[in-house]
This record gives sequence, structure tokens and C-alpha cells, in this order.
Amino acid sequence: MTDHACVSVPRIGDPAPDFEAETTHGILRLEDFRGSWLVLFSHPADFTPVCASELVAFAGVRETLRAMHCELLGLSVDSIFSHIAWVRSLREKFDVAIDFPLIADTTGEMARRYGMTMPAESPTEPARMVFVIDDRQFVRAFMAYPMTTGRNVAEIVRLVAALQATDAHGVATPAGWKPGDGVLAPPPRTQAMAEEQAQAAGPNCPDWYFCKRELS
Repeated sequence: MTDHACVSVPRIGDPAPDFEAETTHGILRLEDFRGSWLVLFSHPADFTPVCASELVAFAGVRETLRAMHCELLGLSVDSIFSHIAWVRSLREKFDVAIDFPLIADTTGEMARRYGMTMPAESPTEPARMVFVIDDRQFVRAFMAYPMTTGRNVAEIVRLVAALQATDAHGVATPAGWKPGDGVLAPPPRTQAMAEEQAQAAGPNCPDWYFCKRELS
């Protein structure tokens, strides 16, 4: 068995690790995003086919996320000059403007801080990680994909929407939920609450622990 160093990934509910980084939009800090949500994602390398498909896809949901008060921030260990050249190439070859910043994490320090490097795949290039950071700068969700598999950006948008619905309304969201669908009441925490919910039995409450309702 190959011995790999332990990779520490920030957990859900942890404060997002602080950073100050050079990006295609200048020096940015985590604090610059306070008050808005943030999708921080890493990609292995510029000028690679899967990564190019992902950046084009992220660009396609940029305005949707902005309308949700959520920003996009990409990262790889490529240089700022490589990032600039790649953004120009994507605009020329795909007619897509990448108008969100890309971090040039040339030392790999930020990738290590966020646990983005998976030594079994590559000792230097980050895997395809996604962190959803809320407006208070806490990690609310994360995902990891191997280098060979592109991400589904529609699922990332759905995830942000679901987390925001939970915060705004104190509810949970069922499998496959999307805005406009019914949501789930929190499960009862006492016997009395369970009995009360059982009395509401009907099409939207098939049992005491499962009650669906519409958002007002």
C-alpha cells in the first residue's frame, strides 16, 4: 500500500480557511467576499480539456449565481500568466467570457490549506474540489471529483439554492429539490411533537417524521 500524507479538508460548519491570493482580478482575500456566498473550486491545470469544459460551464451559470448573491472563484497551481492566456483562449475559441477570478496558487499553499491535493492522483495538482462558503464565511458543503470527471455545475447551483432556502426558512430539502418544489419540516425532536405531526397525516404528511410543505 502506498503511504500518502494525510489530507485535511475543512469540514462542514468550520470557518473557511483564510487566504490572500493573486488572481486574474488582482489580489483577493477571503474577507473580500464577506456578506455574499462563495463557490470556491479547484481545477488541475489550465489548457486541459476537462477543465476547459468546466470553466465554460461555470461561466454559463455565473449570472444565475450572482442573482443569488453568490460569487465564483477558481483555483489551480498555474501561474497568473497562464490563467490570463487561457481566459483569452477560451474567449477566442469558445466565445465565452470568463469574468470571475482565477487564483494562481503557484506554491500550492492554498490548495493544501483547503485539502484540495489528493496525493494518489497527483502530488502537486489539485483535484476537482468545490467548497460552498456562506455569507458568514463558514463552509456549508464540499465535493470532490477525480481529475478525469467534469463537474455538474447545475448541481452546484441547486446546492447553493437549497442551503439558502434552509437558512431563510428553517427547513430541509428532499432529494432532487429545486426552487419552487415543496420542502420538508424538520423532524420532531420530542414525543409530543411527533404526536402533533402524526395528527397532520395526509398527502403531504404520510408519517410522523415526514411532512412536506410549500414555501410561502
